[in-house]
Amino acid sequence: MLDPLIFKSNDIRGVASGPDQQWDSAGARALGRAYVAVFGLAGETFVIGRDARHFGAEYSQAFIEAAAASGANVIDVGLASTDELWFASGMLGLPGVQFTASHNPAEYNGVKFCLPGAAPISAELLKAVAEAAKAEAATAEAAPAPQAAPGKITARDILGDYVDYLHSLVDLADLPKLRVVVDAGNGMAGLTAPKALSGLGVEVIGLYLDLDPDFPNHPPNPLEPANLVDARRAVVEQAADLGLVFDGDADRCFFIDERGEVVDPAVIIAVVARAALAREPGASIVVNTITSQSVAQVVAAAGGQLVVSPVGHTQIKARMAEHGAVFGGEHSAHYYFRDFWGADTGLLAALTVLSLLGKTKSTMSAVGQGLPHYANSGEINTKVADPKAVLDLVAESFAGLAEPSWPDGLLIRGEDWWVSVRESNTEPLLRLNVEAKTQESMIELRDRALAAIRKGD
Repeated sequence: MLDPLIFKSNDIRGVASGPDQQWDSAGARALGRAYVAVFGLAGETFVIGRDARHFGAEYSQAFIEAAAASGANVIDVGLASTDELWFASGMLGLPGVQFTASHNPAEYNGVKFCLPGAAPISAELLKAVAEAAKAEAATAEAAPAPQAAPGKITARDILGDYVDYLHSLVDLADLPKLRVVVDAGNGMAGLTAPKALSGLGVEVIGLYLDLDPDFPNHPPNPLEPANLVDARRAVVEQAADLGLVFDGDADRCFFIDERGEVVDPAVIIAVVARAALAREPGASIVVNTITSQSVAQVVAAAGGQLVVSPVGHTQIKARMAEHGAVFGGEHSAHYYFRDFWGADTGLLAALTVLSLLGKTKSTMSAVGQGLPHYANSGEINTKVADPKAVLDLVAESFAGLAEPSWPDGLLIRGEDWWVSVRESNTEPLLRLNVEAKTQESMIELRDRALAAIRKGD
């Protein structure tokens, strides 16, 4: 089973169980064969990992066996965060495959791909894999007979190497004694974060560190405010210095300050970008189309070059490479580092912020002091039957206020505000984000857009 709808803009996401199931282990085998064929990996080697989701072990094993039977050599790193897999690809100079559905609900599983050096694959290459996999699934439900020269499967543990590499990128010499709440949400940060924070003098107060594919405590998406409540409470109750909340595959990290308040990802992008530009004046910083205007102002003031990209890890990574950018960030708390092969990593972002706290002798709440401030709506998601029609309705509702543009979904930009509505790359949703100079203006613009969205729903 391999529903064509599981192939998204940047990767694969599909329901793996229940009445709405979209793919299974036979589909994973078809993917393995297609991957080797499209990437030309017969006689070559790739690296693969998986998160702890339901069917991750079964589906990745089916993929591995099919790929090896098709002639590819496979290095299996087993349970790994997505950024750990990016590390493996970069360290080994090999293409990579990660079985994960990131922040999607528990019934989902999926696949992310990269080229050697954690480089992103193109939309065209992903489309070629999709077409080849659909053809394989239609003609070969059973595993094919072994080739004359089947590939070799090797298991390798890279967690220690991954942590050592992260530590090598950050100056942790002045790190103060900190109490840090770590909410892994029963995802992969429960495996990686304690290891990365050990030996640094940090006292870890763990929340939901055990790996559980049912995500029983809260969904693995920290972009939703409800999923940050437990960490916010724990920071206050435990008198912690800050909190770190990771998504399911741990490539994203949200920050909570010592008061229990959520730190806007734009603040993190701005302060890390400013620090990077202090080291490398004139360097490029990559952001997506709905990153706060405050970041652009900080980058300009620091003498940097701002590069704007559509949303999505493959898009951002491509522009990181194209411009040799030192750092990149997205509103959804993806943070990209040139020295991490231009890839996104939640743990490196966490270690970088800890290092900044040590150097500035600052509190987490003071990190963003002095930055330009804008009010934002946060991301508001709505299921709609006809996304294109709804987007047109939203554009019409702003007629006379500003001209719409379509760089990445719908973007309506005024003098000191913007409204973005776009289709999700990973779920059947429209995502609304609004920013304005004042809270009152933001609410007015948000409600205008929501009225149009609900009218078309």
